[in-house]
Amino acid sequence: MDIASFVTSLVTSFVIFVVLVLVFTWLSSRPGNAPVYYPSVLLRGMDPWEGRGRGTRSPVGWLRQALSASEGDVVAAGGVDAAVYLVFLSSVLSILVFSGVVLLPVLLPVAGTDHALETAALNSDKAPQNFTQLERLALGNVRVKSLRLWAFLLAVYWVSFVTYFVLWKSYKHVSNLRAAARSTPDVKPEEFAVLVRDVPMPPPDQTIKDSVDSYFRALHPDTFYRSMVVTDHKKADKIYQEIEGHKQKIARAEVVYAESKTASKPEGTKPMHRIGFLGLIGKKVDTIEYCNDQIKELVPKLEAEQKTTLRDKQKQAAIVFFNRRSAAASASQTLHAQMFDRWIVEQAPEPRQIIWPNLCKKVYERQIRQVVVYGIVFLTVVFYMVPITAISALTTLEKLREKLPFLKVVVDQPEIKTVLQAYLPQLALIVFLALLPSLLMFLSKSEGIPSQSHTVRAAAGKYFYFIVFNVFLGVTITSTLFKSLTTIIDNPTGIVNMLANSLPGSATFFLTFVALKFFVGYGLELSRLVPLIIFHLKRKYLCKTEDDVRAAWAPGDLGYNTRVPNDMLIVTIVLCYSVIAPLIIPFGVAYFALGWIIAKNQVLRVYVPSYESYGRMWPHMHTRIIAALLIYQTTMVGVILLKQFLYSPILVPLIPISFIFAYITHMRFYPAFAKTPLEVVQHDVKETPNMDAIYTAYIPACLRPEKLEDVDIFEDAQSHTTSRAPSI
Repeated sequence: MDIASFVTSLVTSFVIFVVLVLVFTWLSSRPGNAPVYYPSVLLRGMDPWEGRGRGTRSPVGWLRQALSASEGDVVAAGGVDAAVYLVFLSSVLSILVFSGVVLLPVLLPVAGTDHALETAALNSDKAPQNFTQLERLALGNVRVKSLRLWAFLLAVYWVSFVTYFVLWKSYKHVSNLRAAARSTPDVKPEEFAVLVRDVPMPPPDQTIKDSVDSYFRALHPDTFYRSMVVTDHKKADKIYQEIEGHKQKIARAEVVYAESKTASKPEGTKPMHRIGFLGLIGKKVDTIEYCNDQIKELVPKLEAEQKTTLRDKQKQAAIVFFNRRSAAASASQTLHAQMFDRWIVEQAPEPRQIIWPNLCKKVYERQIRQVVVYGIVFLTVVFYMVPITAISALTTLEKLREKLPFLKVVVDQPEIKTVLQAYLPQLALIVFLALLPSLLMFLSKSEGIPSQSHTVRAAAGKYFYFIVFNVFLGVTITSTLFKSLTTIIDNPTGIVNMLANSLPGSATFFLTFVALKFFVGYGLELSRLVPLIIFHLKRKYLCKTEDDVRAAWAPGDLGYNTRVPNDMLIVTIVLCYSVIAPLIIPFGVAYFALGWIIAKNQVLRVYVPSYESYGRMWPHMHTRIIAALLIYQTTMVGVILLKQFLYSPILVPLIPISFIFAYITHMRFYPAFAKTPLEVVQHDVKETPNMDAIYTAYIPACLRPEKLEDVDIFEDAQSHTTSRAPSI
């Protein structure tokens, strides 16, 4: 890409961003759009414009509010997970700022005043080449064996130690943030419960419920409260969902019926629908009467299925409750059985994020599933490069002109050619990547993971390896796919040389890629044009009740399973090019600075957390940043070696240093994330917990009793403690 195309891409992206910010400022100030731009504020029962002056309607009003919000405000609005995500963004931003302060003023003059590119062109038999200013300011313009390479070698050390320092401080901060959240006096159901898997089959005269109760009452006689055996409630849930669907239809029909009543026709017109396929064929019936009849018919079926489920469909897993949260934390960290495949006890997930079908999967089945899933992921990661490589090849203008001759008239226009060169490959890559996350979430759930937050972390890890291998390596290594794979398989260390040869040539592509991601991507994120259009279409044509309207503007959460890996891709790109092409650092700073402030605004105003894992994503983030750093260090060893610099082996110790740093941080901080320390949960809660309410929170909706007093008859074999009053 020439300098004109690069500047065109950059300027166009910036103009689009400015336009989107202005559109956001105008649209977000209109009261009718509040459910799109302030859903989190509305759900917390607050007025979006309360206490906000006219300055909030200026293009930078939202910016001032986001900057002034404290970390406590973020936790209150979006939970600890959102606060930890912002820590991740600010940590990477700090790494790039501290690195850029040294690298930009040092490396740019060192590279720009050398003449390796001109010398290579003069000694080549090929036609003279015009090198862009971007290429002249990169490592490629430094001659082989030059003493100037000392600057680049020392820069690698600087970036590495800056990363170590920032990551250590951030890990410590997140650990304290997690501990503070877990030690609050608020009553949380998951803090009084543990998940028990691989429960052995009881004797014929006992139910699984009896077995669990007797086992834990014997081991925890003073703190055991009661247990809830996991059941196969698919059929009950299906009936329950049918009943809820009919209730929603009745609510909509009643609204339509009320609207049909006019002064000229006070009796109105009762809504009708057909009961055949998709409501297009079959007998026409009165919607309200038909749905009421269906509910009357389904309710006895649900009650009968509930009894059958609780009595005959018990599975070999349970949620066990304790009357003190310190007792639950202690039990989750204790080895209960001599054999590892029996009575496996772990912390219970939040009630809202439990994946019920996965709880009863046996340990051997989970291990086999994990091996199979990772095999599928490996094949997906490796062979997904086929279409990625095809896209990278086919979306060049030369290939389009060759394969589609009728486009020559269009693409040969200078203005169109410049825009297409700037955007076409990047847009094709971004669209193609959007197809993958659903598959990875499905595969992660198939492993038998018990909670939604754990599934998100697992899917994010798979997605990270995918995009690094296929996007970063796939775009960088410009040779054919199978030649590259053959080289890597035959000589695994050859990938270092391949990267070292290919990275400098891809610098401009990734500069444009990063610019497109933060200007256009964050502009669309802030403006929320797509959710706005969808909301207004739904409200106008589909919504009949308040519940329908509320569902139409439900914002969801931050989507960590795709957001974090995409950010990690930018981390990997910017780190790897920080010394090769230092001009990428300002783009990385802009990406993470904009990302931090826009994500903070969205957390405070828009997104609603679907779960709370108290920052369990941070060890994943930390490990992936270390992985990106290792890729960077390994690549730089190869790049400096190709420059035939005598002292390039000095970089080699950085790789074991990174592994040692990762090991030390893991040993020091990770145990407090894997388990909840007893010193954190030993503090008293502010009120005596209602154990029946805690127990009921874990009952699936399709089995839940209508009254809290009916908890005691929830299961036929319900265990009864001698004292229900918890001792705190």
